[in-house]
Amino acid sequence: QVQLVESGGGLVQPGGSLRLSCLASGFTFSYYTMHWVRQTPGKGFEWVASIRSGAGNIKRYADSVNGRFGVSRDNAQNTVYLQMNSLKPEDTAVYYCAKSGGTINTKWDLADPRGQGTQVTVSA
Repeated sequence: QVQLVESGGGLVQPGGSLRLSCLASGFTFSYYTMHWVRQTPGKGFEWVASIRSGAGNIKRYADSVNGRFGVSRDNAQNTVYLQMNSLKPEDTAVYYCAKSGGTINTKWDLADPRGQGTQVTVSA
């Protein structure tokens, strides 16, 4: 079955950086677009970034993180990463990686399988 395990969260000061990792198993990782999403108690889920499968690994970002976050993948290691720089208090959330529902799907859907999440707290 699909398993997604996030790691790398923690407490960081504003302006700091973190790198999240997500190890995937149970499916052919290289075939699927992968997403990062986040959840805060008051705002629900927010899509953060996506990276496509295939040549070029096209990347997309939410406006709120564009220019500060970078998504990447290592198909040999079945891992997707989220490099987060210039972190702000409003980036505080539980971060999840998610797998697209199908090999041709490139947009995140709430029903897409996701991991257990990793907490990121940005505070002085």
